[in-house]
Amino acid sequence: MEVNRRTRATLRIQGLLFVALLLGAVGLAAYLTHQHRVQWDWTAGGRNTLSEASRTLLARLEGPVEITAYVRPNEALRTRIRDLVDRYRRAREDVSLRFVNPDTAPAEVRSLNITVDGELLVRYQGRSEHVRQLTEEALTNALQRLARGGERWVVFLTGHGERDPLGERNFDLGTFSRELEGKGVRLRTLNLARDPRIPDNTTLLVIAGPQRDYLPGEVEVVRRWVREGGNLLWLLEPDGLHGLDALARDLGLATVPGHVVDPTGQMVGIAQPDFILVPEYPFHPVTEGFTDLTLFPQPVALRHEAPEGWEGQPLLRTLARAWAESGPLEGVVTLDPAEGDEPGPLTLAVTLTRPRPQPEAKAGDEAPAEPPAPRQRVAVVGDGDFLANAFVGNGGNLAFGASLFNWLLHDDALIRIPPKTAPDTQLALSRQALSLMGVGFLVGLPLLLAGGGTLVWWRRRRA
Repeated sequence: MEVNRRTRATLRIQGLLFVALLLGAVGLAAYLTHQHRVQWDWTAGGRNTLSEASRTLLARLEGPVEITAYVRPNEALRTRIRDLVDRYRRAREDVSLRFVNPDTAPAEVRSLNITVDGELLVRYQGRSEHVRQLTEEALTNALQRLARGGERWVVFLTGHGERDPLGERNFDLGTFSRELEGKGVRLRTLNLARDPRIPDNTTLLVIAGPQRDYLPGEVEVVRRWVREGGNLLWLLEPDGLHGLDALARDLGLATVPGHVVDPTGQMVGIAQPDFILVPEYPFHPVTEGFTDLTLFPQPVALRHEAPEGWEGQPLLRTLARAWAESGPLEGVVTLDPAEGDEPGPLTLAVTLTRPRPQPEAKAGDEAPAEPPAPRQRVAVVGDGDFLANAFVGNGGNLAFGASLFNWLLHDDALIRIPPKTAPDTQLALSRQALSLMGVGFLVGLPLLLAGGGTLVWWRRRRA
């Protein structure tokens, strides 16, 4: 090759290009040593992407979210949990996930009341929520409850032998109250004989199984609270209303005489016939999606006719085989309507709602600029033992109680996230089509390959 000025320039350009390409390759290799993950969701309906409602909620959070999954070494279940939480982690970096094997941490599982393999415990700003359904809707609604601001005060009446919300006796509610405090609910007690005024910042008033009668003045304070739109939870006991008969009339309530008896419990090993298992629930926001068994020791059955202006709805009902036994629970107990027994199904809990009464406007007052207050909510349960320390860990008692309090505290404004489905995830073929495909693979394809091979052999032989 003749070397002249032109060829020397060409060689210099080639050398510079080689050096540039070499440096680019080295830089690209250095870049690729770091992990750079980019993902696109090309699934029909975006099944692996968070909904807009979930992304909006995550953007409002002001701190890290810690998710602990209590799951045994089940790789399929762990992968399902990881895939769900990864959607949130892609939208927000400070969402963390930790796996705990419940078999190696029994004390932690008991203290946190973990009941389901794969249960999630979500923590945010010192509050926590349990998630037992591995769906975006369930996890997002748990985050919404944790993110909701404002103090919610629950006031328990005392002074008449009621269950102590902070007590540790079997009769008391200390275990369940710790669950409420973990959700950011503030608790206090109130003795109406000492302070006959319910605080203005009370969100929910609780009457938890009194053992002695209320004084007439105390009863009037509670009735006025309900008349003026206050939320109420009333846990009844079989030994009577203890002076609250007027409140029961206000709410259209009456108790069914006798002991509630259900042979279902004996079928699963519960010796006492008046310990009632509830496996089915009427449609209600409190029990929507709830399938766990709940246990109610020695409840009282209720009759209810909603007063004018109220909307009543049963919350708990026994199975049809239960009845209210009018006689003593001795020997063989059978249903005998002629003796006054009332056949089931029996109502064990009811809820009442109505538009919250507005205070009367005074002359010169301006119309309120705020939207109307939420509906007033009242729940009456014919048993208080289901939340007591001795029984709250049975079946779904704790979860049911938490759902009931969420509803009474107006923490049930759920975000509805429709499930994302993929069209044509299954290919349905007729028997004729399947037969044709079988013949094609077993006969047609081998013949085609044999024919192609024969053609190649014939052409080579001719050449």
